[in-house]
Amino acid sequence: MLLSLLWGGNMVSIKVSNQGIPPILAAAMRSVAASFLLWLYARAQTQQVFLRWKDLGHGIAIGFLFGMEFLLLYCGIDYTDASRAIIFLYTHPLWVALGAHFLLSQERLNSTKSVGLCLAFAGLISVFASRSTSLGPLHSVGDLMEVGAGVLWAATTLYIKRFIWERPITHFQTLFAQLFFSIPILVGGSLLLEYGKSVTLSFLLVSAVAYQIFVVAFFSYLVWFWMIHRYPVSRLAAFTFLAPLFGVILSGILLKEHLTFQLWVGFVLVSVGIYLVNRPEPQVSNR
Repeated sequence: MLLSLLWGGNMVSIKVSNQGIPPILAAAMRSVAASFLLWLYARAQTQQVFLRWKDLGHGIAIGFLFGMEFLLLYCGIDYTDASRAIIFLYTHPLWVALGAHFLLSQERLNSTKSVGLCLAFAGLISVFASRSTSLGPLHSVGDLMEVGAGVLWAATTLYIKRFIWERPITHFQTLFAQLFFSIPILVGGSLLLEYGKSVTLSFLLVSAVAYQIFVVAFFSYLVWFWMIHRYPVSRLAAFTFLAPLFGVILSGILLKEHLTFQLWVGFVLVSVGIYLVNRPEPQVSNR
């Protein structure tokens, strides 16, 4: 629940930092700083963060997916509200469920998950249709970019499950690969799309970036990867529906975004869908 609260606040902090720092540059700064912090922490814990040569290709692949996800995430929120963006981003479990049905033989869709998917997609339609006074003219572009970020997040999850899960790779190495190998994608994207754009700093903007680096990219991800190596992923994932809830509430309180009735309807449908998709299967007794 704490991690969900921190992730909900992350979208608000990105919206704030984008007011003075070009979004892709901010994402690149986040990956660079968090990679360095993780390397320092792992070294203090005598943990290895670099992958073996034969696993390097997998590290580059998940870093590429991670980098593209955050490129879309940071740019998309420039065009849409944070309250909408976090709902679209957290469709991630829905895309994971769909992808797992075709790619992972042990994770097929059942009737409960199918109902959850239908409810969630109905919720997405409701959020797309909602209109608030704070939306800009290109909000649909931002909405689609955030959905794309959710799809790429799911692709990263599926790649890890498909190719890395059974390998002798620690959560330190998995997280470091995502952060480190995303740097070229984000730096290149910033140079290509943001070259010449000015940077305006203030205490609030620096605090927002610091939150993204120290609290989210370093602390929360480290705790999350530690947890998924020790607890059933399905049980942990069932709590992720709380992140959009916290994000929507914080967007209304801190950013003064107009939260429409359709947005809340969409949020409820998406959250119920996420819960059903991630709900642990009941244990069948042999007695």
